[in-house]
Amino acid sequence: ETGRVHGDSRPSRTAACSAHTQSTTSSTTNLHLHCTIIMKVLMKLSGKKKDTTPPAKKDGKPETKKEFSKSHYHMNTRLTSHEPSQSNLQPVFDGPNSLDEWNSNLPPLEDIPNFRDVPASERPELFLRKLKACERMFDWSYAEGEDDPQLGQKELKRKQLVEVLDHINENQKALNEANMPNVMEFVSVNIFRGFPAFPNPAHVQYDPEEDEPIQYPEWPHLQLVMEVFLRFVVSNEVDPKVARKYIDQPFITKLLALFDSEDERERETLKMILHRIYGKFMQHRAFIRKSINNTFYHFVYNTERHNGISELLEILGSIINGFALPLKDEHKFFLRQALMPLHKVKYVSMYHTELAHCISQFCMKDRELAPEIILGILKFWPQTNSPKELLYLQEIETILEQTGCYGMDAIIDPLFSRINRCIMSYHFQVSERALFLWHNERIFAFISDYREQILPIVFPGLMANTKGHWNATVHQLSINVVKMCNEMDPELFERCAHHYKRTVELANEKRKRQSELWHDIETVALTVAEPGWQPPSTVQPSLVNYEAYDVHGALEQATSLSLNLPKALNFAKPRGDI
Repeated sequence: ETGRVHGDSRPSRTAACSAHTQSTTSSTTNLHLHCTIIMKVLMKLSGKKKDTTPPAKKDGKPETKKEFSKSHYHMNTRLTSHEPSQSNLQPVFDGPNSLDEWNSNLPPLEDIPNFRDVPASERPELFLRKLKACERMFDWSYAEGEDDPQLGQKELKRKQLVEVLDHINENQKALNEANMPNVMEFVSVNIFRGFPAFPNPAHVQYDPEEDEPIQYPEWPHLQLVMEVFLRFVVSNEVDPKVARKYIDQPFITKLLALFDSEDERERETLKMILHRIYGKFMQHRAFIRKSINNTFYHFVYNTERHNGISELLEILGSIINGFALPLKDEHKFFLRQALMPLHKVKYVSMYHTELAHCISQFCMKDRELAPEIILGILKFWPQTNSPKELLYLQEIETILEQTGCYGMDAIIDPLFSRINRCIMSYHFQVSERALFLWHNERIFAFISDYREQILPIVFPGLMANTKGHWNATVHQLSINVVKMCNEMDPELFERCAHHYKRTVELANEKRKRQSELWHDIETVALTVAEPGWQPPSTVQPSLVNYEAYDVHGALEQATSLSLNLPKALNFAKPRGDI
C-alpha cells in the first residue's frame, strides 16, 4: 500500500522503488547487526580454554595414572550417537566425575514404579520416564569377581529395560510419532560408543576354533536396548517418512561402525537391524550400499582388520538377491571394485563362505559376468598360500557349475594353465581338488567340448603326476584322469603324448648341454691364467665381442675377482684362433 499513488489503484514505480530501497536498507542493517552479535558470541566461545587437568577424587587428591586409565571405553570415549533434536545432547565422558555428572541429571532407577502398579492413563508418561532413566551409564571395566559398587544399579537398569521391552510388546502404540525422539535418544545413548583397543597386533587374527570368544560385560543391557530398537524399526506404528528424520545417514554411518564389535552376539543383532532398515527405508538403500563399499575399501587397502566383514557380506547376499535385471552399472561397479578385491586379503578364509555366496549371486543374475569374475580370482591367486588356493578352486568350481561354463571358451588358456599348476602342486589337497574337477559332470562336458584346447595345456601336469607323485591318492587320481582323457579322444591323446615326449627329450638334451657347459666352466675356473698379458685399454664393456677374447682367461679372472662375464672379458687376452 505504501507504493500506491492517491487516486490510482496501480502502484507507482517511483514509490515502489523507494519502498524497495528502504526495505533493502533495513534488511541490510538487521543482517549486519545479527552478524555482529554472532561474531561476538563466537569470539567469546573461542576464548575459553579447555581444562586438561586429570579429574580429582572426592577427597581432593588427584587420581593416579593407573587409576585414571582404569575407566573403560564408556568413560574415556565420546558417545557418538544420533542427535534427532536439540535436547538430545550426547555425553562426553572424560573421567569418573563426568560420568557421575551425566547420571546426576537422570531420574533415579529406584523411584520408578512398574507398569502394572499405575493406571493405564499414566503409563505413557511412565514409559518416557523409564526411557530417560535407562540412559544411565556405568563403568564396565571391573573384572569378574572384583568388587563392583555399581552392581546393584546395573541390575536395576536391566530390570527397567525388561519392563520397557515387555510394554512395547504388549502395546505397539507406545512407539508413536510423539515418542520417537525419546526412543531414538534412548537407543543412541546406549548403543553408540567407542570400542576398546585391539589386544592383539594386526597380523594376529581371531581364530574361532582356538581362541575364546570375546563377550562384552555390558551385553545384557545392550541386548535389551537393541531389541527395543528392532521393535521400533519393524513396528507398523512407525511411519518411514516420519522416522527418517531420526534414522538418517549419520545414524546409519554410526550403526555400521558398530559392526567392528568383537562380540559376535552384538554383530548378529546388528545384522538383523540393518537388514530391516534396508527393507523399510528405501531412500537409504543406495547410501547403505555405498557405506558398506567404503567399509570394504578401508578394510582391504588400509587396515586388513575388521570384525564384521562376514556379517556385512551376509546382508549383501540378500541385497544382491533382490537386484532387478538387467543389473545396473553401479551394481557391476560394486562387484568389480568392492567384492573382488576382498580376495586379496590374507585372512580371506574368515569370510570366504559369505563372499563366495555374494559372487555366485551375481553369476546367477548375469552369466556374462562369470568370465570376468574368474579372471579377477586368477588375478588375486596366491603364490605361497595353499589354504587360499583350496578356497579359490572351490569357488571356481561353483561358478563353473552354476553358469554351465558359459563364456569360458574365451578364458581357457589362463584358467586351465592355473589348473595345470595346481595339478602339479606338491600340496596334495590342492592337487587333489584340481583333479576332482574332472568328476563334475558340467565341467567334464565343457572339457570334452573344448578338448583340443584344454588337453594340451593340462597334459604335462597329468603325466608328471602319473610318473611319480609323493601322495598315493593324487597319483591314483591322475591315472584315472589320464584314462578319461584317453577315452575321450584317443587320437588327440596320442598327439599330446608324442608332443610331451618330444618336449621331455628336448628338455633333457638342454639340461645335458647345460651340465656339460657348467662342467667346462668349473674346469676353466680352476685353470691358471697365462702370464704376461695386459688388459686392453680400448674395449668398452658395452661393445664386447665375446668370440674375440680368451674366454678361459676371462672366466678365471671373473672367478678370482668376483666380476661378471662382460667386465671380465675386458681383461681377457684376444685370441686369433677364435
